[in-house]
Amino acid sequence: MPELPEVEVTRRSFAERIAGARIVSSVLGKPLRWPLGLQPQALQGRLVQGVRRRGKYLLLDLNEGLLLIHLGMSGSLRFVGGDEEPLGPAGVHDHFDLQTTRGLLRLHDPRRFGAVIYVPSETDALARKLLDHLGMEPLGDGFTLPDFKAGLAASRAPIKQLLLSGSVVVGVGNIYASEVLFLSRIHPATPARDIGPRKVKALYESIREVLALAVEQGGTTLRDFSSANGMEGHFQLQAKVYGREGMPCTHCGAPIRLLKQGQRSTYYCARCQKSS
Repeated sequence: MPELPEVEVTRRSFAERIAGARIVSSVLGKPLRWPLGLQPQALQGRLVQGVRRRGKYLLLDLNEGLLLIHLGMSGSLRFVGGDEEPLGPAGVHDHFDLQTTRGLLRLHDPRRFGAVIYVPSETDALARKLLDHLGMEPLGDGFTLPDFKAGLAASRAPIKQLLLSGSVVVGVGNIYASEVLFLSRIHPATPARDIGPRKVKALYESIREVLALAVEQGGTTLRDFSSANGMEGHFQLQAKVYGREGMPCTHCGAPIRLLKQGQRSTYYCARCQKSS
C-alpha cells in the first residue's frame, strides 16, 4: 500500500509540471472506492492551481473546487507531458484520466480501492470527514514533541497499532512503523502510554528521520509502486528489520523476528527491542 513517503514522492514528481494547466477532458472508468461527486465532463476548463498532500491524500487545488486523490492499496499515478511519449489508450486497470494542457494524469489501480473525489472546498462535509481526523504531519513544523508525548500518553493501545492508526501522527505505515520502532529500541507491543520520556523522544526523532529518508529514496517499491514519472523507490534496500525475518539484526546479530499484530506483519529484534 502506498504510504506517506510514496504519496509525497508522487506529489513531487508531477506537482510543478501540472500547476497552471487547464483541464481539457476528464474520463472515469470503472467505479472506484467512492463516487467522483460530479459528472467528469464538468471539470473541463478548470485550472489546476497546485498539488498538496494531507496524510495519504493528494489535493489538486482547482480554481473552482478541488480533487482529493487516494491511491488505496495498489494505486499509482502517471503524468506524461505533451513533449513525452504518450501513455496510449487506458488499460483495464486505468480508471481515471485527467487530460490537461500540460499533459495527461492517469490513475492506475488494479484493486480499485483508490478514489478520486471532487469537493467544492476543504470545508465541505465529505472533505472534513476524510481529513479532519488525521494526526500531525510528521515532516512539517506542526509535528511537535510535546503534542506527540501527549498523544502517546493518552492511549493504552500497543504503540505499533497507534502509529498505524494515524490518529496522533500520519504516514507511519506498516513498513515504516517497524523501522522507527527498531531505531528507537521500542518493542512493538508496548502500550503507548508506558513508553518513557527518553524513548518517546527517540521515537519522535526516528519518525522524522525514517520518513525523510524514505522520501529521499523515492519511497518503497515492494511490488509495483512507481512515482508519476515512472521511477521506482529504493527505501526497501535501506530497511533494517522489515522483510528480514530470520536474518541477523544489523545492531546485535540476533535473528529478526516476525510478530502478527492486527493481521499486519511486524518485524523486530527481541534483543534490541525488549518488552517492558
